[in-house]
Amino acid sequence: MYKSFLIKYGEIAIKGKNRYLFEDALVSQINYALKPVDGEFKVRKVQGRIYVDALSEYDYDEVIEALSHVFGIVGICPVVLVEDEGFEKLVEDVLVYMDSVYPNKNITFKVNARRARKNYPMESMEINAKLGERILDAFPEIRVDVHKPDVMLCVEIREKINIYSIEIPGPGGMPVGTNGKAMLLLSGGIDSPVAGYMIAKRGVAIDATYFHAPPYTSERAKQKVVDLARIVSKYAGPINLHVVNFTDIQLYIYEQCPHEELTIIMRRYMMKIAEHFASENNCLGLVTGESIGQVASQTMQSLAATNAVCTLPVYRPLIGFDKNEIIDISEKIDAYETSIQPFEDCCTIFVAKHPVTKPNLKVIERSETKLEEKIDELMKVAIETTEVIRVTAEE
Repeated sequence: MYKSFLIKYGEIAIKGKNRYLFEDALVSQINYALKPVDGEFKVRKVQGRIYVDALSEYDYDEVIEALSHVFGIVGICPVVLVEDEGFEKLVEDVLVYMDSVYPNKNITFKVNARRARKNYPMESMEINAKLGERILDAFPEIRVDVHKPDVMLCVEIREKINIYSIEIPGPGGMPVGTNGKAMLLLSGGIDSPVAGYMIAKRGVAIDATYFHAPPYTSERAKQKVVDLARIVSKYAGPINLHVVNFTDIQLYIYEQCPHEELTIIMRRYMMKIAEHFASENNCLGLVTGESIGQVASQTMQSLAATNAVCTLPVYRPLIGFDKNEIIDISEKIDAYETSIQPFEDCCTIFVAKHPVTKPNLKVIERSETKLEEKIDELMKVAIETTEVIRVTAEE
């Protein structure tokens, strides 16, 4: 029976004169999310409201699933829109609605009317009382509960009258693209896809960089990262995934530098390369999945040593999270089962048995002088041979 969905947003409502920019971004993201869904849809803005109209047959669950991935949406309301043809016709429409949506009448309800169009001849309280009375007359088994009703029947008097009683929670946040763009360092692990999801939730568009190390990492490991990027793109929109062949750089660091410093030094060169692509793609920062103290490369000292090579800011949305909290979000966004597939990434291949946990930056920089002969050329080749894969939510 639903030909339309009323989309409710949160933070956008307080954006003042710039609100239309956020609304337009939200409309754009809704259109993107609905692309893989069978059916034809029109997304429109009307009087501070956004509606998704179904212009053809569609799968209800599929539409709800798609809309539940759109940051900026706080509520998805399947709504019946009716013309204003007088109060008696509104009563008729409401009774049909209640009878269709709630075949089991052993429920409590409350009418919540809102008169957005002030020329309507009845005030909100009067609409509440009269509609409630007519519902009780038509369905004697239904009861009123003004404090904790099973059904909150919303009737909004607008250009068309909106009738709805279901509100499905959205993911909240801000529409992607309203807060600039960042480069995500994406691995095959649990943390970095969650970091991408969380930064996108604040309205940041993302591209990603993945460090591949063939033959030490397989094509299946690379495909796993593409799959993770696709999962994140359901929320974040299209992602340009930069696949960097990091093998020669890793081997050279492994040959020339103290083994306990391998992870930090490799991480620093990853950041340099990711920052190159970030600058090339107008990104305003780097994003990683690091959490303080989780592993040796994520102590405060290690993070400081990593940051030292960057000129762009490094954002770490998971910095204060423990592993269980990260796993909870990974499961919520359906990334966890992909993340735990047993395909190695380049960070796990050349791991020192006893990595330094409190690196001294001057010592690290001194060790890196041993790389001066070849490292610039190796980085140049890695950058020039990088594969860029356009990843979207569509399979």
